[in-house]
Amino acid sequence: MSTQAFGHYLQFKGGTTLNFQNYWVGDNITYNGITYSFLPFGFSGVTVTRSGDNQPAALVFPNNQLSRGWIETAVTSQWVATCQTLLLEPDDNTGGRVLSSYTAQIVSGGWNETSVELRMASVLDAVGADLPRKRLTRQLVGKLPLTAFVSLR
Repeated sequence: MSTQAFGHYLQFKGGTTLNFQNYWVGDNITYNGITYSFLPFGFSGVTVTRSGDNQPAALVFPNNQLSRGWIETAVTSQWVATCQTLLLEPDDNTGGRVLSSYTAQIVSGGWNETSVELRMASVLDAVGADLPRKRLTRQLVGKLPLTAFVSLR
């Protein structure tokens, strides 16, 4: 009987691309041709439905120099983040089974003495919540059918 665990692979795309994973402590892991550096973070608040859950998901990082170096840019430039939840074999860092993948835009952030939180909203959340101030990019919309009620920049 094998033991399995959950881990996350996170990719940010903005003016630069950053790749993090939160399971293999202190290691850089290559997965599907992309190298992910270790950074502890939490990912929560995602309910994937056809209309979105109208709530942003949350990414929480430690409030340290590594995080603070790029988080303000991620919020102000509204980077796009993709977080994959994987079922991993603890002794095998070469793969894993993807359980879910969530792509969303960074829409806000906050911090306290110990942590930094980024809030992410998907295109379905923005449309389902009828929030015209959320920016919907072609990268976020993908192959969704468009109507007269949705416009892209």
